[in-house]
Amino acid sequence: MLFFIIFDILQVSGYCGLLIGSPIILYEIIAFVLPGLTKDERKFLGPIVLGSSVLFYLGILFSYTVLAPAALNFFVNYAEGAVESIWSIDQYFEFVLVLLFSTGLSFQVPVIQLLLGQVGLVSSEQMLSIWRYVVVGAVVAAAVLTPSTDPLTQMLLAGPLLGLYLGGAWMVRLTGR
Repeated sequence: MLFFIIFDILQVSGYCGLLIGSPIILYEIIAFVLPGLTKDERKFLGPIVLGSSVLFYLGILFSYTVLAPAALNFFVNYAEGAVESIWSIDQYFEFVLVLLFSTGLSFQVPVIQLLLGQVGLVSSEQMLSIWRYVVVGAVVAAAVLTPSTDPLTQMLLAGPLLGLYLGGAWMVRLTGR
C-alpha cells in the first residue's frame, strides 16, 4: 500500500513539474534551434512562442476551473443512489491531469493556424469557408479529449475550440496572408 502512495506522489510531482517547467523546456529547445534561423524567422518565433505558452496555460486554467468540476460533478452524481462511485487517488489524479494536458494542447489551434497562414499554405478565407466542418470537428475533438462521457463537458470544450479556431482565422487575416 505504501508503494502505491509513494508512486502516486511521484507521478503527480512529475506531471506538475512537467507542466510548470514547460516554459523552460520550450526555451531550451528554442535556444538550440535559434542559431540556425534567419533574422526574419527569429522575429516571427518570439510571438509564436509567447502566444503558445499563454494559450497552453489558459487551456490548463480553463480545464481546471470549468471542465474538471463539471466532469467530476457528472461522475459523482451519475446514477446517484443506485451506483456508488469509488475513485482511488491514482484514478482521480490521472483523470484530472489528462484533462488538463489535453485541454492545454487543444488550445494550440490558433498557433497552428497562424503558422500555416504565415507559411502560405492556407488563407483566412479558406479557413472560414469550411466553418461547418470545423463545428463538427470541434465537437468530435471535444468528445475524444474529454475523458468523461457527459455531453455538458463535451460542449464546454467544443465551444472554446470553435472560438479559438475562428480567432485564429481572424489573426491570419490581420497578419495579411
